[in-house]
Amino acid sequence: LQLVQSGGGLVQPGDSLRLSCRFSGFSVDYYAIGWFRQVGRRREGLACIDCTEGQIYINPAVKGRFTATRDSAQNTVYLQMDSLTPDDTAAYYCAADFPGTPLDSFTTNSWGQGTQVTVSS
Repeated sequence: LQLVQSGGGLVQPGDSLRLSCRFSGFSVDYYAIGWFRQVGRRREGLACIDCTEGQIYINPAVKGRFTATRDSAQNTVYLQMDSLTPDDTAAYYCAADFPGTPLDSFTTNSWGQGTQVTVSS
Protein backbone atom coordinates (compact mmCIF):
# COMPACT_ATOMS: atom_id res chain seq x y z
CA LEU A 1 0.00 0.00 0.00
CA GLN A 2 1.45 3.32 -1.02
CA LEU A 3 0.13 6.85 -0.77
CA VAL A 4 2.07 9.51 -2.65
CA GLN A 5 1.32 13.14 -1.96
CA SER A 6 1.92 16.17 -4.11
CA GLY A 7 1.10 19.85 -3.95
CA GLY A 8 1.86 22.19 -1.12
CA GLY A 9 4.47 24.89 -0.95
CA LEU A 10 4.73 28.53 -0.04
CA VAL A 11 1.72 30.72 -0.73
CA GLN A 12 0.41 34.10 0.33
CA PRO A 13 -2.59 34.71 2.57
CA GLY A 14 -5.80 34.41 0.59
CA ASP A 15 -4.31 32.01 -1.94
CA SER A 16 -5.58 28.54 -2.76
CA LEU A 17 -3.80 25.20 -2.96
CA ARG A 18 -4.80 21.71 -3.96
CA LEU A 19 -3.10 18.75 -2.37
CA SER A 20 -3.16 15.37 -4.08
CA CYS A 21 -2.82 11.89 -2.62
CA ARG A 22 -2.39 9.14 -5.17
CA PHE A 23 -3.01 5.55 -4.11
CA SER A 24 -1.17 2.56 -5.53
CA GLY A 25 -1.61 -1.06 -4.71
CA PHE A 26 -5.23 -0.70 -3.71
CA SER A 27 -8.37 1.10 -4.76
CA VAL A 28 -9.16 4.45 -3.24
CA ASP A 29 -12.82 3.39 -3.28
CA TYR A 30 -12.45 0.74 -0.58
CA TYR A 31 -11.00 2.71 2.29
CA ALA A 32 -11.76 5.58 4.57
CA ILE A 33 -9.48 8.43 3.52
CA GLY A 34 -8.45 11.11 5.97
CA TRP A 35 -6.65 14.41 5.57
CA PHE A 36 -4.68 15.68 8.53
CA ARG A 37 -2.27 18.44 9.37
CA GLN A 38 0.36 18.54 12.03
CA VAL A 39 2.18 21.33 13.80
CA GLY A 40 4.73 20.01 16.23
CA ARG A 41 3.07 17.09 17.97
CA ARG A 42 -0.42 18.41 17.48
CA ARG A 43 -2.34 16.60 14.75
CA GLU A 44 -5.68 17.83 13.49
CA GLY A 45 -8.14 15.90 11.36
CA LEU A 46 -9.38 18.10 8.53
CA ALA A 47 -11.51 16.00 6.23
CA CYS A 48 -12.59 12.47 5.67
CA ILE A 49 -14.12 10.39 2.93
CA ASP A 50 -16.18 7.34 3.90
CA CYS A 51 -15.53 7.72 7.60
CA THR A 52 -17.98 7.30 10.45
CA GLU A 53 -18.86 10.96 10.09
CA GLY A 54 -20.21 10.46 6.57
CA GLN A 55 -19.36 10.07 2.94
CA ILE A 56 -17.56 13.38 3.00
CA TYR A 57 -16.87 15.15 6.27
CA ILE A 58 -15.12 18.47 6.75
CA ASN A 59 -13.95 19.63 10.14
CA PRO A 60 -16.07 22.66 11.09
CA ALA A 61 -12.84 24.54 11.79
CA VAL A 62 -12.08 24.61 8.04
CA LYS A 63 -15.52 24.05 6.55
CA GLY A 64 -16.30 26.56 3.86
CA ARG A 65 -12.63 26.85 2.94
CA PHE A 66 -11.50 23.22 2.53
CA THR A 67 -13.11 20.51 0.44
CA ALA A 68 -12.18 16.86 -0.10
CA THR A 69 -12.86 14.91 -3.26
CA ARG A 70 -12.11 11.49 -4.67
CA ASP A 71 -11.32 10.67 -8.28
CA SER A 72 -11.77 6.92 -8.64
CA ALA A 73 -10.51 6.89 -12.22
CA GLN A 74 -7.23 8.52 -11.13
CA ASN A 75 -7.15 6.58 -7.84
CA THR A 76 -6.45 9.89 -6.18
CA VAL A 77 -8.00 12.03 -3.49
CA TYR A 78 -7.67 15.78 -3.24
CA LEU A 79 -7.83 18.44 -0.58
CA GLN A 80 -8.76 21.82 -2.01
CA MET A 81 -7.83 24.64 0.32
CA ASP A 82 -9.06 28.18 -0.29
CA SER A 83 -8.61 31.49 1.51
CA LEU A 84 -5.49 30.26 3.23
CA THR A 85 -4.21 32.07 6.30
CA PRO A 86 -0.93 31.84 8.20
CA ASP A 87 -2.74 29.61 10.72
CA ASP A 88 -2.99 26.98 7.98
CA THR A 89 0.79 26.60 7.95
CA ALA A 90 1.50 22.95 8.76
CA ALA A 91 2.60 19.61 7.40
CA TYR A 92 -0.33 17.96 5.64
CA TYR A 93 -0.89 14.22 5.41
CA CYS A 94 -3.35 11.81 3.84
CA ALA A 95 -4.07 8.38 5.29
CA ALA A 96 -6.16 5.32 4.55
CA ASP A 97 -7.97 3.18 7.09
CA PHE A 98 -10.88 0.76 7.24
CA PRO A 99 -14.17 2.14 5.93
CA GLY A 100 -16.22 3.71 8.67
CA THR A 101 -13.26 4.58 10.87
CA PRO A 102 -13.82 7.84 12.76
CA LEU A 103 -11.53 10.62 11.65
CA ASP A 104 -10.09 10.96 15.15
CA SER A 105 -9.44 7.21 15.42
CA PHE A 106 -7.17 6.49 12.47
CA THR A 107 -4.61 3.91 13.58
CA THR A 108 -3.46 2.92 10.14
CA ASN A 109 0.13 2.56 9.02
CA SER A 110 -0.83 3.74 5.55
CA TRP A 111 0.13 7.39 5.38
CA GLY A 112 1.34 9.67 2.68
CA GLN A 113 4.81 11.11 3.02
CA GLY A 114 3.46 14.52 3.97
CA THR A 115 3.75 17.87 2.30
CA GLN A 116 4.53 21.24 3.85
CA VAL A 117 2.17 24.15 3.38
CA THR A 118 3.46 27.55 4.41
CA VAL A 119 1.23 30.60 4.25
CA SER A 120 3.15 33.82 4.57
CA SER A 121 3.30 37.27 3.06
